Amino acid sequence: MDQAKHRVQSRGRIRARIRGKVTGTGERPRLAVFKSLKHVYVQIIDDASGNTLVSASTHEKDAGAKGANAASAKAVGALIAKKAKDKGIKRVVFDRGGYLYHGNIKALADAARENGLEF
Repeated sequence: MDQAKHRVQSRGRIRARIRGKVTGTGERPRLAVFKSLKHVYVQIIDDASGNTLVSASTHEKDAGAKGANAASAKAVGALIAKKAKDKGIKRVVFDRGGYLYHGNIKALADAARENGLEF
């Protein structure tokens, strides 16, 4: 098995284990993170109703940064916190999506916390 395929399968197993433990409710929705090689995506999801309440990514013009680096992850974290505040969401549960809490994921989480989200 080549290394890339193994890494994808490992992340899938880790992600499934995390999702078994982390669920979003109406009062405290889930902040889900996905990163590709070119972009960073974030959603705030109410798992009880199955709805995405707020989303942000580096595709948006409001994000302020392009790419999948720490600077753009920080910009997306700030953007999702701003959008969540506008919708009246203050507390969330963080779902790192199987990624290590390091680098881009940590930058995104720190920026979201600095801009008012609690988790």
